[in-house]
Amino acid sequence: MEYLLWVAIALVAYGLIPPLTSVVTTAVPPAVALFFSTAIFLTLTLGVLVVTDTADPAYATTTAAGYVYVAGLFLAVGILAYYSALEAGPVSVVVPIYGLFIVGSSVVGIVFLGEELTGTRAAGIAVAVLAIYLAASGDR
Repeated sequence: MEYLLWVAIALVAYGLIPPLTSVVTTAVPPAVALFFSTAIFLTLTLGVLVVTDTADPAYATTTAAGYVYVAGLFLAVGILAYYSALEAGPVSVVVPIYGLFIVGSSVVGIVFLGEELTGTRAAGIAVAVLAIYLAASGDR
């Protein structure tokens, strides 16, 4: 259950990104903010690769690397769009809508990766969609 610690750290760290990005993009364009945050990300990741002795260039030419490159393209487009949305809209609406990626990823896992769709998972996905709708719609 070591993953629970990592997911808790991710939850806290990711939870702070939208408010910070919203503030920053009032002063600089989203692409500039993304560039600098990515530079920090790359620097820290390089440090992890060096410290863990996993910086083997051979990984760049494996079959799996192709999937990583495509995922990187989707990540770049998604995060740039996310930063632009945070520049234009309120965090309290943008973040829940963006959070639908969790539902989309779950559906992709079930449909394309053969993960089991149990009643509990289906209910969880449905409740997540409802929660995101309610959080994003506000007091309309």
